[in-house]
Amino acid sequence: MTKELFKGSILFGPVPAVLVTTINQDGQPNVFTVGWTGVACSHPPMVTIAVRKERLSYENIRATGEFVINLTTRKMLKMTDFCGCRSGRKIDKIKHFGLELEAGVDVAVPSLKISPVALECRVYSLTELGSHDLFVAEIVRNKVDTALIDKEGRIRLGEAGLLAYCHGEYFSLGRQPLGTFGHSVARRSVRQARQAKHNQGGKAQKS
Repeated sequence: MTKELFKGSILFGPVPAVLVTTINQDGQPNVFTVGWTGVACSHPPMVTIAVRKERLSYENIRATGEFVINLTTRKMLKMTDFCGCRSGRKIDKIKHFGLELEAGVDVAVPSLKISPVALECRVYSLTELGSHDLFVAEIVRNKVDTALIDKEGRIRLGEAGLLAYCHGEYFSLGRQPLGTFGHSVARRSVRQARQAKHNQGGKAQKS
């Protein structure tokens, strides 16, 4: 494999393309797209989002200390792209798309009803970096579409058709996983049992 050298840049992906909801101090909601987001810690569950200072929701998050990460799907592609290109200072994006909101459970910020998974977050810290500032936040509540929960109570995110963003393009994740965590070190019998269980779950979802 021959490689060409480039200067340091964000040549990284894929990453989730998520819609983040916020509110201002008067309770007015806004939604915007965040591409720079990721997991920071398992216990306690922590995530990061990187936000430009000029974004309206940057002000909202700093003022309230709360936000909600709404995972997106292929049917949410247009709104996901639009909400990353248009400012809440000029257009009410929630009204523009007729988005239904669901009240927060552990935060005051609402989530998007159309989103299959919503992560209610409370800010832990803020680090000023440069073009973006980094919010680290604890996930205090998850809301999951019951259609993604199988009879054994497992959450099957692979069935949601989640969106990913990679170097300027959007992709929809496929339903067939290439493997499960730990499969490379698991015994053959364990791998076969996991695959059989996955196949059975897939048939149940289709029926």
